[in-house]
Amino acid sequence: MDLHEKINNITLQLKDEIYAISDYIFDNPEIGDEEFLSSKYLVDLLRKYGFKVEYPYLGMETAFRAELGNTDYPTIAFLSEYDALPGYGIQRENAHACGHNWIAATTVGAALVLSKLGKIFEGNLVVIGTPAEETVGRKVDMVKKGVFDDIDAVFQMHLSVNTSLNATALAMDSYEFKFKGKASHAAAYPHEGINALDAVNLTFAGINALRQHVKPDVRIHGIITEGGYAPNIVPDNCACRISIRASKRSYLNEVSEKVKNCARGAAIMTGTELEISNFENSYDDLIVNSTLKELAYKNFTEAGFEDFSDEAENPGSTDIGNVSYAAPTMYGNIKIGDGTVKVHEEDFLKHANSDDAKEKALMVVKAFAYSAVDLCKNPEILKKAREEFNNLCHK
Repeated sequence: MDLHEKINNITLQLKDEIYAISDYIFDNPEIGDEEFLSSKYLVDLLRKYGFKVEYPYLGMETAFRAELGNTDYPTIAFLSEYDALPGYGIQRENAHACGHNWIAATTVGAALVLSKLGKIFEGNLVVIGTPAEETVGRKVDMVKKGVFDDIDAVFQMHLSVNTSLNATALAMDSYEFKFKGKASHAAAYPHEGINALDAVNLTFAGINALRQHVKPDVRIHGIITEGGYAPNIVPDNCACRISIRASKRSYLNEVSEKVKNCARGAAIMTGTELEISNFENSYDDLIVNSTLKELAYKNFTEAGFEDFSDEAENPGSTDIGNVSYAAPTMYGNIKIGDGTVKVHEEDFLKHANSDDAKEKALMVVKAFAYSAVDLCKNPEILKKAREEFNNLCHK
């Protein structure tokens, strides 16, 4: 019996355990940095299978790092996500409308299957629990702290409208602009006031004028978070939040500076004081390692996937983009439903933990496990992936 066939048998044996992961995370939706039930469930399960777990991890209460194997061999990492989205249903409750329950099941599931190979698997397994992908993006903090410096290959997949290994993601910066003015009676003493809301409105006006002069891949969107308290008072403290995205980090840096200049100009025009800060981590664009993608295509095909889309799949922005600048990364999408259902929509909840999703989770588990085995048995593939990574990310 070859290793792939053995993986198939183990996956079948662990089917109920893998399904249970998806069920538990789906039934206990928690928003970013508050995934206490979800993270503990995964940590307890990994410990049960012999993994050495650090939890909490790096000062993040709902993050973890689980490790099993020999560090003398290649280190393969599976990135688990388990945060939900807020605002679904009558009570605006949390819900897994992005399928992170499924991501947890596939990544942890693959690690469990590989752990059952014992010494046959000559590699080092790492499962990293990465909280708050939907908000602040804790993978970014992990990259800054060197978590991926010892990782040879990273794997994660996402549910989407197509099955595709051509995933992309936009780099993103998120800024908060706070303007401080001076309050006064808007009718009796308007000339004594300094209007902070005018500064916010002028910032948006500047951004709207800027849109004509940026590349088509750029996205700029924002909201006013503080706009004053009463119409008869000149607003003295106002703020807005702006997200800026572009296909490449290098160009985004240029556009972000121009957006900040819109706020700086608004402050000069109104006489307000300006404070600029990041309200979320900045995300890099995603670089899918073509060597790992070629390996993944072979193994996802063997696991039963077909009809791969050739189109570039753009999910918006994700903190795994930063990971792709820190270690060779394979990230892609798996079709769910009829190909029309989209993440972050209420209808997606019908699919995120469906029978179809669970069956495809088992297929992904197999493909992940095949890939990990192949990488450890064929060091030349890892060498090629690392060389490609160095050429693309370390220029």
